[in-house]
Amino acid sequence: MLSNYLIGLREGLEAALVISILVAYLVKTGRTHLLPRIWVGVGVAVAISLAFGAALTFGPRGLTFEAQELIGGVLSIVAVCFVTWMVFWMAAAARGLSGELRGQIDKAAEGSPWSLVIVAMLAVGREGLETALFLWAATKAGTRESVGAITPTWEPLLGAALGLATAVVLGYLIYRGAIQINLSKFFTWTGAFLIIVAAGVLAYGVHDLQEAGFLPGLHNLLFDVSDVISPSSWYGTLLKGIFNFSPATTKLEGLAWILYAVPVMFFFVRGARHRSRPKATASAAS
Repeated sequence: MLSNYLIGLREGLEAALVISILVAYLVKTGRTHLLPRIWVGVGVAVAISLAFGAALTFGPRGLTFEAQELIGGVLSIVAVCFVTWMVFWMAAAARGLSGELRGQIDKAAEGSPWSLVIVAMLAVGREGLETALFLWAATKAGTRESVGAITPTWEPLLGAALGLATAVVLGYLIYRGAIQINLSKFFTWTGAFLIIVAAGVLAYGVHDLQEAGFLPGLHNLLFDVSDVISPSSWYGTLLKGIFNFSPATTKLEGLAWILYAVPVMFFFVRGARHRSRPKATASAAS
């Protein structure tokens, strides 16, 4: 539930920041008559994201078990690719996001009436589609049956909903100037956490592909600590819900986890240090 809360918080805050920048710029430049176009674009983006999530949830149910596992495995890997790109992109673009959006607003305001709707829809819709796909993959991984224990599906969805609600409140407070958040630090810490979550989703996607018969080694276990970490225990449920940890992990799952988490975390931390270095240099110079 915590991992889904942070997914909803991070993705929701990105969307909330985009909306607050769009709205604040239009208000400050005296173009409040264009605000309804922003809200139309936001509404369309939310509707598309919900429809996409529903299609992911209910679409494959009429297929065979192997087909469902194959689709689930592929989409889990796609979700990991999207969230990895999002983590690196947001960490690098957080500083210049405001100026980029303002430039898009100025161009759209001078164009057709639908241009501003499209700007808002694309800016928010990207976050919504990423959120729907990654939440679906994380929720599916969290509900995998293991030794008779299944995490209730409402818990990850509730966590995501609470995260999105928190993001909406924070976005409004940021717009009103009530709070200041160090976005670089926020996206760095949450990005590092999401890399670990994504590694678990990737491992689960590999497991899906093994169950579909697309990949070998389903019964070739790397370790099985089910007798030590029971999936039905509170700590087993916690590890599963946050990190998608499986007490019985195949060698291919473990290899996928390591080959993803180690290099991605290395490059992410190195990039974060590189971005913080100019600040330290400027502070020393002053």
